[in-house]
Amino acid sequence: MQFIDLAAQYRHLKTRIDQRVQKVLDHGQYIMGPEVIELEEKLANYVGVKHAITCANGTDALSLALMALNIGKGDAVLVPTFTFFASAESVAFANATPVFVDSDADTFNICPMDLEKKIQMTLAEGELNLKAIMAVDLFGLPANYPEIQKIADKYSLKIIEDAAQGFGGEINGQRAGSFGDIATTSFFPAKPLGCYGDGGAIFTDSDDYAELIKSYRVHGKGQDKYDNVRIGMNSRLDTIQAAILLEKLVEFPRELINRREVAKQYEQNLADKFHTPRIPKGYVSAWAQYTMVSESREHYIALLKKQDVPSVIYYGICMHQQTAFNMLNYKEGDFPVAERLAKGVFSLPMHPYVVEENQQAVVKALAR
Repeated sequence: MQFIDLAAQYRHLKTRIDQRVQKVLDHGQYIMGPEVIELEEKLANYVGVKHAITCANGTDALSLALMALNIGKGDAVLVPTFTFFASAESVAFANATPVFVDSDADTFNICPMDLEKKIQMTLAEGELNLKAIMAVDLFGLPANYPEIQKIADKYSLKIIEDAAQGFGGEINGQRAGSFGDIATTSFFPAKPLGCYGDGGAIFTDSDDYAELIKSYRVHGKGQDKYDNVRIGMNSRLDTIQAAILLEKLVEFPRELINRREVAKQYEQNLADKFHTPRIPKGYVSAWAQYTMVSESREHYIALLKKQDVPSVIYYGICMHQQTAFNMLNYKEGDFPVAERLAKGVFSLPMHPYVVEENQQAVVKALAR
């Protein structure tokens, strides 16, 4: 059994993907070829925003968003402490300071109540210039953007949506990637919509941000690639990856339905034994992972392993506990919900091609 079965997906899409890739090999435009432009248009239409700008990976997407918002030294960005390292890393890479925020116990996403508390604390200290909130759509579920937007408006902060895991999720019909001022996603192969290498994208309704990001991703170019009007980076999605994503995007709605069916089976069979994911009313998860919480995590991981069922811990170390952020002087107990989650979360096999037999094997292994 595979935790994420990319081979099964490829078998299903093989003919279409192979034809798309062959077309790129035939025309030979490997960087910023026509498939990249086509993909950007279709991504923008899918998400429901004016602009989708592709780039080399999800971490670069976050960096490009921060650059467009002119965030740098002396600035601060609020980031959940229970997340993947790239969210906070990109803030530090911009020479800004991440201000960590605790989690909501039910959704695992950034807690709006603690978010406002951390804003007030940072303002009271007066050492940093608060610029933005970077909310993360953890495990496929969009963060609580209705509440986050209210807080951002109250304190005049920008919002960056990190939809690397949330792409395909929704709140009241509005799709992930369309919240806040700028949103980003990752096309890492394990993501809900993934390519066969690295890739990423930035989404925005702002013409100004879009033009800046298009410049920043190609060495800060102006009229052409030899006219450099600002310091940028080299972060372009290659054409073969765009071709693969075009075919995967066609299949994506059906795959989301399959993911929901897998999650439904897990929920029906495991909710009485474990703290399973909570999906608020009006929300739709992309189910990037199916993550549960148990104080006996190691016991259940061992049970799964004994039955050859893979499991993964996302994430066993919070950002405020990472060695790279020791200089921020956080201590044990500063983020009680996130710390408890880090000690108890474990994720089950989740992808659109989990067959019924394997779903039952997961449930039976845990029932032991």
